[in-house]
Amino acid sequence: MKSADCIVKNCSQLLTCEGRIPKRKEALQEVGLLEKGCIASFKGRIVFVGDEKRFKEEVHLEENSIQIDGTGLVGLPGFVDSHTHLPFAGTREEEFVLRLKGYSYQQLAEKGLGIQTTVKSTRQASQKELLSLCLSRLDRMLLLGTTTVEAKSGYGLNLNDEIKQLETLQEANRFHPVDIVPTFMGAHEIPEEYKARKSDYIELLIQTILPEVKEKKLAEFFDVFCEEGIFSIEETRKLVRAAKEAGLKIKIHADEFSPLGGAQLAAEEKASSADHLINITEEGIKKLSNSQTAATLLPAVSFFLMHEKKAPARKLIEEGAIVALATDFNPGSSMTESMLFVLQLAVFTLKMSIEEAINAATANSSYALARHEDVGSLEVGKKMDLVLWDVPNYPTLVYHLGINPIKHVLKNGKLVVRDGKIL
Repeated sequence: MKSADCIVKNCSQLLTCEGRIPKRKEALQEVGLLEKGCIASFKGRIVFVGDEKRFKEEVHLEENSIQIDGTGLVGLPGFVDSHTHLPFAGTREEEFVLRLKGYSYQQLAEKGLGIQTTVKSTRQASQKELLSLCLSRLDRMLLLGTTTVEAKSGYGLNLNDEIKQLETLQEANRFHPVDIVPTFMGAHEIPEEYKARKSDYIELLIQTILPEVKEKKLAEFFDVFCEEGIFSIEETRKLVRAAKEAGLKIKIHADEFSPLGGAQLAAEEKASSADHLINITEEGIKKLSNSQTAATLLPAVSFFLMHEKKAPARKLIEEGAIVALATDFNPGSSMTESMLFVLQLAVFTLKMSIEEAINAATANSSYALARHEDVGSLEVGKKMDLVLWDVPNYPTLVYHLGINPIKHVLKNGKLVVRDGKIL
């Protein structure tokens, strides 16, 4: 008989999101719904999912176990936010107000605003200050149901400050229950001091910063902003291949503002994900759909920047792409830590079904981080990362807007949020 030290029983609905990951096409509709579901874990790993009668037959509940009554609650896997820019300092309200007056993202960048504004603030911040900012943001993410988060550097754009950001993430991962997956993104922008000599900055990234990141084991992924006026296709390819040689997995900011071909490149280079895709081409859709590269959509960006154009989620799903969702939490184009908000936007603005959006925010987003063996669904052997929502049924998560109905959150089988408050 199996042992358990944590049990949640009598959930009104338990969505396991079980099944083969990544999920494509019709499989995205399958959320593994259990009525009156019961789930148990031992030492942080799930040992049982099913009904309470079978649990009593198959599992021994140890003394002093965590026991939660899920009556009236809906259980989901913890959200996996697979694209954020977590370790930054400063905010950009001035820029936001100008955008409300009609300035475009690109026009603001020409004024020296945009990413460069955050670079200045982040360079000025101490590591202690950055850590404090990250921990408070991780608290908010946890209170909003996120239990695993990817976090990028990219607001340092020099050796010392890129390393500072990544070391901050390493430290935050020790202190906070949310699991952090670190990404080196020194190729986020060209720093002001290298504007007239981009090739020198690319060499700095490849010859100096990347080896330091590798030596100190500070990142698992490498990301690059493949965009008109930032890094071209060939420059991106050069950076990506150097990062792969250094042992990093690849992500690419692709086809956000212009149809440059970043999606095709991501598929060709076997990247873990191609992210944004607002301006992906038909060829890009076909290439991604026939690849193992996830298409990570960030609907809060189009919403925040007030763009009419959205990523073609329906076309990507119908063609068979691996569609994931993430916040793109950052101070310039998506100032939100809420995956629930992103899930709602995916339904209302990208025309995804509720079930597709849930799988894209859990199972497929875990795949985009190469974490699908551990998280993203509630199955025996995986981590007990479970969010309990105080709603009558799972469609209410999208139907009832403007609230945060989190009741409890379990991370690795431990209760980390109880009655909507961090323990």
